[in-house]
Amino acid sequence: MLKQRVITALILMAILLPTLAAQAAWPFAALTLLFISAAGWEWSRLNDAPGWRAWLFGAAVCGACLFAAQKMGLSVWSVSIGAEASKALAAQHVHGWGHPLVGFSTPSVIWLFAAILWVIGGACVLRFGTTYWKASPKDLRRILGLGLLVLAWLALVESKAQGLNYLLSVMCLVWAADVGAYFGGRAFGRHKLAPSISPGKSWEGVWTGMLTVVLLAMCWIWVDRNSMVDSPSLYSRLLMGLGPFGALIALTFLAAMSVVGDLFESLIKRQSGAKDSSQLLPGHGGVLDRIDALLPVLPLSLALTTLCHG
Repeated sequence: MLKQRVITALILMAILLPTLAAQAAWPFAALTLLFISAAGWEWSRLNDAPGWRAWLFGAAVCGACLFAAQKMGLSVWSVSIGAEASKALAAQHVHGWGHPLVGFSTPSVIWLFAAILWVIGGACVLRFGTTYWKASPKDLRRILGLGLLVLAWLALVESKAQGLNYLLSVMCLVWAADVGAYFGGRAFGRHKLAPSISPGKSWEGVWTGMLTVVLLAMCWIWVDRNSMVDSPSLYSRLLMGLGPFGALIALTFLAAMSVVGDLFESLIKRQSGAKDSSQLLPGHGGVLDRIDALLPVLPLSLALTTLCHG
């Protein structure tokens, strides 16, 4: 199993790294669109719509992402925005919820909507999901999945447009929270977080995950200040825009929401009687198993970033 996991991870990295390094926007946009469409296929199968309906839903996710990108003016098939263009955008930028971030295309209100959806909706699902999720209309569940997946893909593309350092800082936040929670839970876990959804998770794991994220942020900010990076990281933006205390609150919030994303997917799998979302990634399960914590963190990181630009 470990050998299979390592081989799959190496193959994925070999595919992903060139798209991250490419100056053009389209390789990363196309690859992530493929992954998010596969996640849509898995979502449909987990929500009582397998077979051709799952394939149709995956295609619908792909189409909705492309439609949203066109409406938002995202240049997903063109060359990434350069430094001079970024300066020009910054010079004419007007701050406000109705306007995109500097260097971005999506209006900030989209990320505000995503924040409300994940915070309120996530809390309701985790509180009542074990009782009502399976009983909810499957069309409603699929519409929700469509919205969450499209928002996540838009946030991925927008974050990549802001710079590789920014995108990696968001993704590494999720990975740090997960690794910290795993080892903290194994070492100190005593109090179960959500035993009816994911028996292995503990409150101690959540706290150590948050601490790991804060330590990562401190190291990353130091690197931002002492090396040549293509863009400020999420951590530097939060520090400059919200101050030390505000950045600390924002980081712990994002770490907590990564747990919400993980628990949400665990609840869906448990309700459908599945161990993994699929077997698309040998040794790792499915695409949703790998991106569940990113689904809330990607758009919410942009929602917080809107508070930090001037």
